[in-house]
Amino acid sequence: MRRALLAAAFVLVIAPPARADDAATGRLLVTLHPGAAPRAAAAVAAAAGAPRIDLAVPRLRLVAVRPARGRSLRALAARLRADPRVALVEVEHRARLRYDPNDPALTATETAPGTVPGIPVEWWAGRSGFQRAWDVSRGDGAVVAVIDSGADTSHPDLVDRVAGAASFDGGDPGSVADDIGHGTHVASLACGAGDNGVGLAGAGLHCKLLIVKSDLSDASVAGAIVWSVDHGADAINMSFGTDPGVRPSHAVRNAIDYAVAHRVVLAAAAADEHVAEQGYPADLLQPTGTGRNVDAGKGLSVTAADAFDRRASFAGHGSQISLAAYGAYDGTGATGPPGIFGAFTTATNQLEIGGIGVPPRPPCACRTIFAGDLRYAYLKGTSMATPMVAATGALMRHLNPDLAALEIVRLIKQTARRPAGVWTGQLGWGILDAGAALVAAAADDRRAPVSRVASLPARTRRRTVTVRWSGTDAAPPGIRASGISRYELWRSTDGGRSKRLFTTRGTARRIALRRGGRYAFYTVAIDHAGNRESPPARAEARIDRVSRASGR
Repeated sequence: MRRALLAAAFVLVIAPPARADDAATGRLLVTLHPGAAPRAAAAVAAAAGAPRIDLAVPRLRLVAVRPARGRSLRALAARLRADPRVALVEVEHRARLRYDPNDPALTATETAPGTVPGIPVEWWAGRSGFQRAWDVSRGDGAVVAVIDSGADTSHPDLVDRVAGAASFDGGDPGSVADDIGHGTHVASLACGAGDNGVGLAGAGLHCKLLIVKSDLSDASVAGAIVWSVDHGADAINMSFGTDPGVRPSHAVRNAIDYAVAHRVVLAAAAADEHVAEQGYPADLLQPTGTGRNVDAGKGLSVTAADAFDRRASFAGHGSQISLAAYGAYDGTGATGPPGIFGAFTTATNQLEIGGIGVPPRPPCACRTIFAGDLRYAYLKGTSMATPMVAATGALMRHLNPDLAALEIVRLIKQTARRPAGVWTGQLGWGILDAGAALVAAAADDRRAPVSRVASLPARTRRRTVTVRWSGTDAAPPGIRASGISRYELWRSTDGGRSKRLFTTRGTARRIALRRGGRYAFYTVAIDHAGNRESPPARAEARIDRVSRASGR
């Protein structure tokens, strides 16, 4: 929820979490035909160019092999498949131990009347693919800034999650205490302490929070955004917005541009009304008419879906919507619990007292007891959907720091579940699939490989020289490097401009030399993802003189 704030008691249907992609090991599994000789495996591997057998299971006629250094897995597979003794060649993968956080809301059965039997309290985590996402990244080191009404930082699901706090509330400049209750709930959905044995697991599981209290004036919001960027936010959650038709200020525009320029992912709540104009900051992140363009916008404008994969009846729609995340059990309020389970303040807050908004809202009746603890509540709205998206963006940015903010935004859109199969004004690009988004980020290799030419003799009498080089394609932890596809060898002659001699998959080549010549060499490596190594500032190997004396 965003301008409005409701609540009660609730929860929903959960599909089994999707399986995380397994990581390739760099080896091939080779199964021989039944008629192959028992000792044929070594000969098969040698004939294909595999230097050794890493593992053999004779009863299955199975061996595991890897290519020689500098050779590709694909080329080795082709040679093996051409051998009549080989029945099957497969790429080997390595599984991961399944991670099962111990937060009781993930497994405790929801008991609200009208709920599908057997549904857990925190049903949205499985439906949004977060178990799969947590197999890829548990969020350690990721940071979500929550610009809101503050937070009860003493709550057991928040007490050790706060990396920093600041107040941009002119009426309460020295405190981030949450008198409203909204900010505490939102913060817990983003980074509520996962695997701490109490309450719920936030979408970012182990992520940290920047609690930024704001009175939501333009100056306050602009200052809060810039402070969040400067204090290390990977993503910023903004579960608030103006009335439709209010012209965005340059202050907020400039702050958003500042965040995007610093590679911070932005997520803002769409309206908690059945309207096509979302107000800002949502309409700054996804301007009118741009929703169906996957590349358009500066962040993510998030509407609310319900457990039945429909847009919630209270939520915004139209061309300013990027995607949806779960913000209610039944968006019409007809069945089941009417909110998303999350943390709540210890003290009575303004949501419970009522009177917030225009017209004034009635008391929310939202506080609930969970495992004997009164510090929880059920609230529904786009405000609840947005931190799930923001936390996903933070996990992706921290996992793959080579991705720009808008590249992360695009991946989140592209991997969303689309019940209709296309972008729609109801759910945008679909409903958040955090698991698919994290898997896509882990597979998006943006880091160029590196290579180097081995040293050469400064002087030689030979008419040819063997130039050798090597390369590596490293990636951030958790990212699957695509591997070096090819090398370019560049040569300068007699101090002239370097020219590319050839492109090859190999790591050595014999080069002809001219008597009296001077040569300098370097390589440029290109990986399978198309990342290209920048040329070095200076050549990596030199021959300062080729003697005029005769030689080979």
